[in-house]
Amino acid sequence: MNNKFDVILLAAQRTGVVNPLAKAHDVSHKCLIPIAGKSLIQRILEILSSHQGCRAIYVLIEPDGEEKIRNAVEKYTRDDLPITFITSDENIAASVIKGCNQAEAPYLVTTADNVLLKHDSIDQALAMMNNGADAVAALAEKTDIHAVHPLAQRGFYDFRDGGYANCNLYGLKSNRALDAANIFREGGQFMGNPGRLVRAFGLFNIFLMRFRLVTIDQAFRRMSKRFGVAIRRLPLSDGTQAIDVDNERTYKIVEAVLTDTVDKLDSNELDKASTAKS
Repeated sequence: MNNKFDVILLAAQRTGVVNPLAKAHDVSHKCLIPIAGKSLIQRILEILSSHQGCRAIYVLIEPDGEEKIRNAVEKYTRDDLPITFITSDENIAASVIKGCNQAEAPYLVTTADNVLLKHDSIDQALAMMNNGADAVAALAEKTDIHAVHPLAQRGFYDFRDGGYANCNLYGLKSNRALDAANIFREGGQFMGNPGRLVRAFGLFNIFLMRFRLVTIDQAFRRMSKRFGVAIRRLPLSDGTQAIDVDNERTYKIVEAVLTDTVDKLDSNELDKASTAKS
């Protein structure tokens, strides 16, 4: 049973564009935003580097970002845990492939704003790959996410059996699983480009998902067939795993989870944060 893994950590923002939330918190890069006493990049590195199975971490970031975060990253580097910077690609999937080409399988992919990630979630992803999955994607159910806070997540993938949100945790067992990711090299937002969406998933699969004619696991089986690899959903019952720092509203919720003050959150203030620019 393989419990060792390399991490592909996505920490980039668009070159020359300051993330609105970073600007609101007076830092140059989103991953440097302070939350409950530490920056986002420090928090995620603390989680990853303390997992016994973590062999190496590859941070995908643009060159000027590397200069900004190097000092924050260096303290987590050890002889048995190298942390390597790789220049990111504008296309997220291409960045993942770029990172995996330097890393050693199996790979875990996550983001610098995923600061509520837990070791148990990582362990479940590894176990699923050890049990035959070529690739895994962690998702949480709407009810579990809203149990953390009703405003914790606004957007969901709706299937016949309910609503789900991704947890920004993915596992790739080998380079074979990377073959499926090549379809995304075209770049761009898929929902804004029907042609790319159809080429990626197939028209019939899109029809089934759009009209909620399949369960989420049926959809994953169809995607597996489409890509020729065993892609499995990793169901996480802990709703916090689907809450990352995307905007001021989720920043406040994540901060409250970290400081155990969720019950003190003012929903009216969060609603205002939802409509504010961030």
